[in-house]
Amino acid sequence: MTVFEDIRLRARHIWLTVFGALVLAYFSYHMIQGNHGVIALLELQSKVAAAEIIQSQTNADHQRLAQQVALLRPDNLDPDMLEERSRVMLNYVHPDEVVIMTPTLR
Repeated sequence: MTVFEDIRLRARHIWLTVFGALVLAYFSYHMIQGNHGVIALLELQSKVAAAEIIQSQTNADHQRLAQQVALLRPDNLDPDMLEERSRVMLNYVHPDEVVIMTPTLR
């Protein structure tokens, strides 16, 4: 038996194991690094968390604005809110108030 025949005989027995190991390595790599892998999942979870924070801030702003609008409805008019809005819109102040003008930043 020559050396080459011995190598060929042993190679027949391990080719399936080597092929299986290569397939396992391929799928393991793509399970971690692929488009739908673990790293992509972690990035997506962080984006979802950031979007939920933005959504909660937007909901809070919406509730605040809805409450202000409800105070200005004709059936439930709040005098303080009406006075506040008229002062802002018409630049109205009382004679005993001091107005401090600040430059607007653009």
